[in-house]
Amino acid sequence: MRLPSPWEPRLAPDPGAPSERLVAALSADIIDGRLGSGARLPAHRDLAWRLGIGVGTVTKAYAVLERRGLVRSVRGSGTFVAVAEARRGPLIDLSQNVPAAVLRERLLSRTLSAIARRVDSGLFNAYPPVGGHDEHRRQMARWFAGLGIAADPARLLLTVGAQHAIAVAFSAACGREGAIYTEAQTYAGAIALARHQGLRLTGLAMDAEGLLPEALDRALARHAGGQAAVYLMPTQQNPTTSTMTLIRREAIIAICRARDAVIVEDDVYTLAAAPELPALVTLAPERTIYVNGLSKTLNPALRIGALLLPEGLRGRAEAVLRATALMVSSMSCAVMQQWLLDGTAETVRRAIQDEARRRNALARSFLGAAIAPARQDGHHVWLPMPQPEAEQLETVARALGVVVTPPASTAAAPEVAGAGVRLCIGAPSMAELTTGLATIAGILAQRSEGASLPAAAIG
Repeated sequence: MRLPSPWEPRLAPDPGAPSERLVAALSADIIDGRLGSGARLPAHRDLAWRLGIGVGTVTKAYAVLERRGLVRSVRGSGTFVAVAEARRGPLIDLSQNVPAAVLRERLLSRTLSAIARRVDSGLFNAYPPVGGHDEHRRQMARWFAGLGIAADPARLLLTVGAQHAIAVAFSAACGREGAIYTEAQTYAGAIALARHQGLRLTGLAMDAEGLLPEALDRALARHAGGQAAVYLMPTQQNPTTSTMTLIRREAIIAICRARDAVIVEDDVYTLAAAPELPALVTLAPERTIYVNGLSKTLNPALRIGALLLPEGLRGRAEAVLRATALMVSSMSCAVMQQWLLDGTAETVRRAIQDEARRRNALARSFLGAAIAPARQDGHHVWLPMPQPEAEQLETVARALGVVVTPPASTAAAPEVAGAGVRLCIGAPSMAELTTGLATIAGILAQRSEGASLPAAAIG
């Protein structure tokens, strides 16, 4: 006699089709441990009747759950929960893309004491000019120079972090009716901003260097209506870690010039100057909006971003700044200034680079060839794989206590080949990172052996 299912049928309150709501409800109950390993799911017809949905809807939902590795079907017996008891205790988060923590209390205390001795009360008693005080823009230009970017402070605008800088760049480049072209896999924050601003977002084919020039040329040739902008991360692309060669950079620029497209260059992951790979803004200053900041190279709490703009776009960018943020934190600017004056910024940057190398070496020791090759050791690594397998890895990893970047969040064009999973390796402690990487390695090992789930997760 078959035992009844312990699950109380429900549909998640989320918007969407009934099959998606059923998947969400069952996924939550399995991952949270309310449905244990081996628990029977309701029969298709019974569940359809109890929820008032079609049998085909149930079949579709169960198929999605099986692809994600949460359930398994046994011919003649039914469908069962396949994930073992979820890992207890705090989750290990490999989804937050920040540098390793190298700032210690003594250094922070010394910085704040130095600021207190030389503080200028005038910087705190009034709003700064749009785009920041002259001195702070000069300091940011000095920082850019260390990255190989010759920046005129008069063309620099300070923003509340690099994310804000991207938002301003999109608005300045495209207005309200333009279009953003980017790689099929790209920064989730840029995808969210483009959609929030109502811009048409098109993800294009890419390879190991990033955006394919021929794909960009075809897309821009078809472009109609509004200004076109091309959003790129030429160095240590997020999420794929690809870096464009000089030939690729020049090819992209030639197409943008021929098709009159603005380039938005996001360079937040460049950790050191590379003269052999000049930034796009160096090669095409007349049409490139250059975005950078301090949170990925110095400290996540140092929310200072910057835009280096072509002269023709400065006025539009200032108008967006007035509408979205009146000022950058004076305290953050004081910290930036102090660190650049006393050499702390360079010390912290080198420490972050050293820690990035250590963490990347650890990741390679666990994951080996599963990691896409990268030109530099950054704060994240990329595991290329088909989209269904990426979604399954995310689901199983979470059930085992490890959070990875949701594959759907970085997909500007899900229909274009080239999916994968991003693992962020900067935020966790080394102990947590070791455990997290070991868990991911176990999942991948079982996949390579032809199993749909890691051995530890099979009921």
